[in-house]
Amino acid sequence: MIQTLADALEKRGYASLTPVQEAVTADELAGKDLLVSAQTGSGKTVGFGLAIAPTLMDGLGKFPPAAAPLALVIAPTRELALQVQRELSWLYAEAGATVVSCVGGMDARSERRALERGAHVVVATPGRLCDHINRNNIDLDDVRAVVLDEADEMLDLGFREDLEFILGAAPDDRRTLLFSATVPRGIANLAKRYQKDAARISTTGEKAQHADIEYRAFVVTKHDAENAVINVLRYYDAQNALVFCNTRAMVNRLTTRFSNRGFAVVALSGELSQTERTHALQAMRDGRAKVCIATDVAARGIDLPRLDLVVHAELPTNAETMLHRSGRTGRAGRKGVSALIVPGNWRKKAERLLSTARVQAEWANPPSAEDVMARDEERLLADPMWLETVTEDEREFVDKLVAAHEPQMLAAAFLRLARAKQSAPEELSVVPVDGGHPERPPKRLREDFGPSQWFILPKGRKDNAEARWILPMLCKAGGLTSADIGAIRIGDAATHVQIAEPKVPTLLEALGDKGEIEDGVPLRKADGPPPEAPAQRARPSPKPFKPRRQDSDKRDYEKRDRPPRRQDDRPASDKPRPPRDSDEKPAHDKPRKPYAKKDAAPADRKPPAEKPRKPYVKKADRPAREPIDRTARGDKPKVDRITRDGPPRAGKPSDKPAFAKARKPKGPGNGKDVLRRKKPKG
Repeated sequence: MIQTLADALEKRGYASLTPVQEAVTADELAGKDLLVSAQTGSGKTVGFGLAIAPTLMDGLGKFPPAAAPLALVIAPTRELALQVQRELSWLYAEAGATVVSCVGGMDARSERRALERGAHVVVATPGRLCDHINRNNIDLDDVRAVVLDEADEMLDLGFREDLEFILGAAPDDRRTLLFSATVPRGIANLAKRYQKDAARISTTGEKAQHADIEYRAFVVTKHDAENAVINVLRYYDAQNALVFCNTRAMVNRLTTRFSNRGFAVVALSGELSQTERTHALQAMRDGRAKVCIATDVAARGIDLPRLDLVVHAELPTNAETMLHRSGRTGRAGRKGVSALIVPGNWRKKAERLLSTARVQAEWANPPSAEDVMARDEERLLADPMWLETVTEDEREFVDKLVAAHEPQMLAAAFLRLARAKQSAPEELSVVPVDGGHPERPPKRLREDFGPSQWFILPKGRKDNAEARWILPMLCKAGGLTSADIGAIRIGDAATHVQIAEPKVPTLLEALGDKGEIEDGVPLRKADGPPPEAPAQRARPSPKPFKPRRQDSDKRDYEKRDRPPRRQDDRPASDKPRPPRDSDEKPAHDKPRKPYAKKDAAPADRKPPAEKPRKPYVKKADRPAREPIDRTARGDKPKVDRITRDGPPRAGKPSDKPAFAKARKPKGPGNGKDVLRRKKPKG
């Protein structure tokens, strides 16, 4: 191994390499293309960093001065790309490498300036790298190696065209390394097209999926799913926990609820900016947050060193997603727990997911409130603070507490303070693990009422009588309690009420002589219990099903051709009328008036008298009309609108002359409007 890399691994605390790291650094694979499949958490990032190092470094284990990129590492998500950058930065730190990231959501101008200053390794997401290539911000002529990390996930996310564009722009003599958890057909076709004599490496860890992860499947009712997540988080009390949801809305819902319950929680989903995502993951690494609620965007490549618990609040869509979710824990030899919250109606789907993923899960009920409290007590008793001695700074106050309170009071106060810092567990319904119905508390059966007396009210269903107003009415009027009243049987016209025998005198005394519990509602003793309601008449059995008659089932006479319809069979409206003798007249015929022409006038009608017409006179020969004296007729004198001669007209006090805008002349002209004064009427 190159000395600079060995020194970096020693500083990082690596005592030995993982199986996948040893496989990719074998001497016989130097300079070859690789197709590697290994489970998540097996150290693939350091593995391909060690594999491409001899191709990038010189003989002394150093990098040349930074210029055009020597290697490209492509990751499906922003978080994974930034994580790969951090891993390669400390791995190549002794060799003097410059590792630059180009991911979506970050400032593209800063990335362009970093590329102009020079970089040895560029870690990027497919979309942002294609954008830099199209803008000529990056030179790929000196690229010696291209690494596709989580290649199967990139194909699932629809980056096939981007990957083909990047691989087509890189030099043909480069090395191509494909790292993936699984090798589906799409990855095999991509390797066959862009790799040359690639060596296939499959680690033994792939045969036993997630050996360091304990799978637990908790069966709950549908309405207890979120409460079960709270109890699981409280029961395990992991330093870091990931809660996976299928939608952003569910992420927001659980984030708000867990924050209100006192959990140190952050959210991680696609609607957040890259800066918000980075701050959320950094809060988990720093210990400022213990629970991260995320969508599947965090299921690939996220490495939290203290992540001990993964909770599937909603079942994943397929087994591969479940494996990648669970693979966030149990990494690098650490143990982890993957808990599936399975509502009763989703049990079959959960079993299919586990069977397809080839993992065994332990089916059980989620931790109850008692289990969580018992686990808290165990952790409290096992806390190492009980073994620490009292310091000098603490002794004075400790002596005051011991002198002021008894030991039991001190222990109780300590227990209350410890419980107040954590969220209270939830009460859950018990669901049989074998898939039965939830166990509900049995109905409380009313004990034998004892000796009693039946009373009758003349109100029933016809009067809209209901037990909810009869019971308080009896209690108020007779000085009774609900325990003194037994059955209330409501009939069509009357209601029977059962009263305890010791309370009958009290009731009769309270009712008085009228015996009414309300105005117009009498209450009297009944001869006995009400008659049993008649049994409902049995519903008639349905008629047996008779299939629809087919053409082959028709009778013979229906199949025969029918004769044509006879003349007499036609409707009466279509039958011809029989001939009628001209001399014979039907009885219903009335005598008709003789026909008379319109032009011929009747004999008794006189012709209209003709009026004499006035002779025609030409207009010029007509006499002039005499002027009309309007004042004599009572009309107001006419006023000139311009000169305003005469009295002003009411309602128009303005003295401005009226103007009208003339039309523009057609054709070419100066285009100016001509204002003309309106002519007065008359």
